[in-house]
Amino acid sequence: MSYCRGRKPVLDLLSKTPEKCVELLIAENLKPPFRDEILNAAKGAGVSYKIVNSKILDKISDGELHQGVACKLASSQKNFSLEPFLKNLDEKAPALLVILDHIEDPHNLGAIIRSAEAGGASAVIYPERRAATPNDTVIKTSAGASLRLPLIPVTNINRAIEILKSFNFWAIGLSEKAEASAWDEKLPERTALVIGAEGFGLSRLVRENCDSLIRIPIKTENSVGSLNASVAAALGIFEWYRQYSK
Repeated sequence: MSYCRGRKPVLDLLSKTPEKCVELLIAENLKPPFRDEILNAAKGAGVSYKIVNSKILDKISDGELHQGVACKLASSQKNFSLEPFLKNLDEKAPALLVILDHIEDPHNLGAIIRSAEAGGASAVIYPERRAATPNDTVIKTSAGASLRLPLIPVTNINRAIEILKSFNFWAIGLSEKAEASAWDEKLPERTALVIGAEGFGLSRLVRENCDSLIRIPIKTENSVGSLNASVAAALGIFEWYRQYSK
């Protein structure tokens, strides 16, 4: 059983996709005014709720912060396959897809998904193996965006990039070693933004398979030298959004 935990993620779930919530669990020690807010949201969405001991929420949260509320999620989440999904996209409209080259930290995965939704991405593509996959931590970190934005698992990132190219997407990799700056480049209308793994960046084959590489410019003097994967992804996502949101 999967859960959506935390005040903002649960409120977003109840307001935007209440059909995904099987039951709302509310800690008996939850205080007003949030207690009243969450109860009203549940009643307004037609979602059943139960008042429980906070230890029950502690147990299902595995040490993660739940803030006194959690939603049991429907077990059947919609699965997306890459090629059928691409066939349903408007081929004439600008589109952004975010590809993750083996992001391992679920907190980074959740943060990237949250930025992808906010920045107008159509989907996030991630590998089925040797990488973080959607779970309760991802749901909370993404503020529920992982329950709304299409997430597409693939067996091979390079094969996925080739498929995207056949649908007229350009694979643009983020790399701190790239010569071209994201601030100076015109991103393609149909961009597949490729994000490398924490610490390692893009793998060699994925890097070679990208149509071009760009970097997020940073101040080098007294600098850490590189950005967190989720931060770099957010900057790349919103640069595309800046160019095509008009």
